[in-house]
Amino acid sequence: MDIGQPSGIPAETAARPARMRVMRRIVGRAVAVVVGGAMLVAAGSWLMKQFTHIHVDDARIAADMVVLSSRMPGWVTEVNVAEGDSVTRGTVIITIDQRIAALDLRNVEAQLAGVAARRAETEARLLMIDHQTSSQEQAQRARVEAAEAALAGAEAQFELAQADFARAQELVTTGAGTRARFDQSRAALDSGRQAVLARRADLANARATLAEVIAAREQLNVLRRQLDTLSAEQASLTAQRERAALDLADRRIVMPFNGRVDRVFVDPGEYVTPGQRLLMVHDPDAVRVDANVKETDIRYFRPGGRVRVTVDAYPGLVLDGTVDRIGQAATSEFALLPNPNPSGNFTKISQRLPVRIRVPQQEGRLRPGMMVEVEAAIRD
Repeated sequence: MDIGQPSGIPAETAARPARMRVMRRIVGRAVAVVVGGAMLVAAGSWLMKQFTHIHVDDARIAADMVVLSSRMPGWVTEVNVAEGDSVTRGTVIITIDQRIAALDLRNVEAQLAGVAARRAETEARLLMIDHQTSSQEQAQRARVEAAEAALAGAEAQFELAQADFARAQELVTTGAGTRARFDQSRAALDSGRQAVLARRADLANARATLAEVIAAREQLNVLRRQLDTLSAEQASLTAQRERAALDLADRRIVMPFNGRVDRVFVDPGEYVTPGQRLLMVHDPDAVRVDANVKETDIRYFRPGGRVRVTVDAYPGLVLDGTVDRIGQAATSEFALLPNPNPSGNFTKISQRLPVRIRVPQQEGRLRPGMMVEVEAAIRD
């Protein structure tokens, strides 16, 4: 029996704790080596990235926030959306009291209907007078021509009667002619004279009647001027109707694009004025990244260049972005309270320039205002 070993305890059992301690030390050292190696690799990777990449943490998701307002004043009668709703283009989201606008539109339409009726009546009168006076004018011109021909015939007969009377008178004077022949020629002369006078009267009467018909046709010009006046009045009322229809339509605020409602500033029953903001909306598919890059690093950002974007809200989500545009002035130039440095003490601070980056939407998860980080590779 071994004097240094307690009685009843085998040698293997007594040596087991020592071996376990040795194994734990070996495993601990191996774990420490692995962890240290991993830390060294991570530190080396981080250090390498500091020399090969530009890291920008002053960046966020952005979108064009559109403020919808009303052109017309009035009481809000309906609000059909709530904050966070997705609305399709053309959907009516707010309605303003339309009663007065609808009455104005009906009034203008009634006036237009009256003008159209007067125009139709004037056109009918114009057509009727044109048909009547046209046939009368043709008939009277024919009568004038017939009267002129009859006058010409009567004048020819009168000239012949004058010649016969002159010969008969000469024969009676010389005694070669009879008294009866002289009396017959004189009667024919008087008859021819009366015929000429009658034909002249007929011609004058025919011309007077023609003049009356021509004067009656002048009514056509008067009616045409009335039509011109009605056309101008109709054009004015048409413009008034279009404006009334526009005023009525503008009392229904519609969604300008497929987007999402961010804020609603009014409730039913409130009175709104022209230009007052009613809603704020944005297009969730048209998001981007707005980053402020140090002026010392701006040379690594070029339009069309590729960058890496990570989102704080979604660890592990990496986006491939494309530089869209680079600002032409530092953000300090747009400050409301610029520092003119009146004391003369100057501390040089790196300025930042705005950079816009295009990124794809990730099933609606990218929302305006979310913080992101941007990495750009350093290239010569």
